[in-house]
Amino acid sequence: MAAAVPESVTTVVGVGADGWDGLAPTAREALLAAEVVIGGPRQLDLLPDTVTAERVAWPSPLRPAVPRLLAEHAGRRLCVLASGDPMFFGIGRALAETAGAGRLRILPHPSSVSYACARLGWPLEDTEVVSLVGRPLETLNAALSGGRRLLVLSAGADTPAEVAALLTARGYGASRMHLLEQLGAERERIADGTAEAWPHPAGDPLNIVAVECEGPGAQLVPGLPDDAYEHDGQLTKRHIRAATLAALAPSPGELLWDIGGGSGSIAIEWLRAHHSCRAVSVERDTVRADRIRRNAGALGVPRLRVVTGRAPDALAGLPVPDAVFIGGGLTAPGLLQACWDALPAGGRLVANTVTLESEALLTQWYRRHGGELVKLAVAHAVPVGGFTGWRQAMPVTQWSAVKAVEEEQQ
Repeated sequence: MAAAVPESVTTVVGVGADGWDGLAPTAREALLAAEVVIGGPRQLDLLPDTVTAERVAWPSPLRPAVPRLLAEHAGRRLCVLASGDPMFFGIGRALAETAGAGRLRILPHPSSVSYACARLGWPLEDTEVVSLVGRPLETLNAALSGGRRLLVLSAGADTPAEVAALLTARGYGASRMHLLEQLGAERERIADGTAEAWPHPAGDPLNIVAVECEGPGAQLVPGLPDDAYEHDGQLTKRHIRAATLAALAPSPGELLWDIGGGSGSIAIEWLRAHHSCRAVSVERDTVRADRIRRNAGALGVPRLRVVTGRAPDALAGLPVPDAVFIGGGLTAPGLLQACWDALPAGGRLVANTVTLESEALLTQWYRRHGGELVKLAVAHAVPVGGFTGWRQAMPVTQWSAVKAVEEEQQ
């Protein structure tokens, strides 16, 4: 007999497509003893009549409703149903953040990813997972690379065809795709094909798509080729961009302000450094702001937030940054001071310029706050008649600094 669970603890039960039959005895006991069960309509329908608890369907949108529903049913024996493993792209995260992990009892079920890898014989640790549930399709772009194996969590029945179309458009049409529906259930089905000749109509909405990428390799480090971006000339060029990202030093979970976004290259490559990185690109020109959004989607980081407006006024109300990059507008009154003031202790600021006026300003700040002041010069070999010579690009002056604790306290 399982130990009694305090009423103040919410039990989170992972359920597979096989429903009640696939649940472990502990999960069944929890559901039979519950007074309230919260879940999606599909999950609630999987429960037998022997589960006599009040059944409450999640509203839409789901996440904002979590605190209210937990409060409404406080003091009752409460179970929450989740798909597969609640802590893997599931409701378990929202519950833990709302109620606290200590007030949860989580009973996981094998996830669809575990089932898919088992069916395909793919090592789970070598397989990248991309969720398109509640996320733009362009999110997949960041994961595309020849030889990589992907598992795509589908948003619905149309996702496989949408994935096939995206792969084909991005040069990965030869990729092998596997459609896996209702994994673990009696109606489980697996279908195959290539992206460029995907033959299967929309089927079951409960599916996952496995992709064996066939196409170009993806660059992992900063400094993507300039032609990876749509731009009008307002672009931090490749070699300068790589040096700038190195100075900004992105870490997981950190937020960047990219001031004078141009084509968005700095913010985009900051976001590509880690899936938890965040960025806001501030651009006064509406045409360029739209271009930044297109570049972000094409390079797999549609989560980039673009603010259209003139800095420093457009910075009002933005969340506190961990790092700030100023790529344009340095001489705007109050801009550099506003960015410096917004940084917490330990925050980094990097500013690039090609003009003497802005260079003079950066020199003043270097003398006042220290850091590093460097001049970056890049030359490219070009034809000179029948010979080859160097063509010098405009040198870039870069100031980078870390805000000290004592400066924040002043």
